[in-house]
Amino acid sequence: MLRLGPVTQLLQAPFKYWVVSKAHISAKPARTPTSPMEQAVGISVMFITFLVPAGWVLSHLESYKKSSVA
Repeated sequence: MLRLGPVTQLLQAPFKYWVVSKAHISAKPARTPTSPMEQAVGISVMFITFLVPAGWVLSHLESYKKSSVA
């Protein structure tokens, strides 16, 4: 029978000693608040990043189905 005890100990050893740094969370307001224009650009870029590839795939779905059959 296989001896998995030493193997699992070797795999778990690196994970025991990881140091997680403390997050710097503050209740204070930002030093330089973002303008409405910066917020609009950021939200637009995020939506475009996710929706354009999904729209591309959905609009070409029929051609993908046809090419996978042949």
